[in-house]
Amino acid sequence: MSIPKTMRAMRIHAHGDADAMVEDEISVPAVGPTDALVHVAYAGVNFIDIYKRTGVYKVPLPSTIGEEGAGVVVAVGSAVMNVRVGDHVAWAAAVGTYAEYAAVPSARLVNVPERVDLRVAAAVMLQGMTAHYLSTSVYPLKAGDRALVHAAAGGVGLLLVQIAKKRGAFVIGTVGSAGKVALVEHAGADAVINYTTHDFAVEVLQHTAQHKLNVVYDSVGKTTYLAGFDLLVPRGMMVLFGQSSGVVPPLDPLILSQKGSLFLTRPTLGHYTATTEELRWRAHDLFEWIGNGSLNVRIDSEYALSKAGDAHNALEGRGTTGKVLINCGGTAG
Repeated sequence: MSIPKTMRAMRIHAHGDADAMVEDEISVPAVGPTDALVHVAYAGVNFIDIYKRTGVYKVPLPSTIGEEGAGVVVAVGSAVMNVRVGDHVAWAAAVGTYAEYAAVPSARLVNVPERVDLRVAAAVMLQGMTAHYLSTSVYPLKAGDRALVHAAAGGVGLLLVQIAKKRGAFVIGTVGSAGKVALVEHAGADAVINYTTHDFAVEVLQHTAQHKLNVVYDSVGKTTYLAGFDLLVPRGMMVLFGQSSGVVPPLDPLILSQKGSLFLTRPTLGHYTATTEELRWRAHDLFEWIGNGSLNVRIDSEYALSKAGDAHNALEGRGTTGKVLINCGGTAG
């Protein structure tokens, strides 16, 4: 296909609310020696995009939002060996995805097998690999472990519940509304708690016959974080990987000692896909499970590129269940 000189992209020129994103006509990005130019089919919408848009995470301005996507390779740099023109690829950590084209470092690309379409690939990369590293590397779940997954009906949550059950854990999920309970039950959770109507700390111990937890996976942050420490066994782990309800308060490390020599970590995907080999291992597992039907990827909604602000509002409103996507107009698989 011929590659145009310009493209549409959703950018911010100043930090702000969803209206701060505007559609610009900009040059198609240049391809460096180790880059691939991808015609973007779908971009994934994630809280990190919102944090960058609002200025919680500072980015140079103007900036094209988005880090996750899937599409078709249309050009490669002179040193690229792992992908070719025409390949279906996906990625989770390359900036500028809310656009018709993206120049992606080839080392961050994974090939998408034929049995997985690009819509699903875009939906699973960041959140799926997050669920993978949380359950296999940050706290490697094993049979008999007891785990709490907050925001279990969200994009990461639904995948994390499924993978945790694959690894033999007893899994309790929390949700923010009654309508989300059935989704998490369908994902395999052993118990589901609506934390807006019930005290989740009390309910958790009722579901475990007063046994405490080995790990708490918390992406909610401010409203759930502190209560979670009291639910952990000695040397248990608090895994804080998001802050959808707000930034957590400062913590005196002595509290970790007093509550049982607990571990606290704030991991990020980049540190758990630090090598190409690790990235491809995680993606391979996910695509294998999707292909054999043992991992279900739920897509909540899809928005046109020009409606990226609506996609952000939907995610920020915390009414979504599963993945929010932006259709960037590239060749879909």
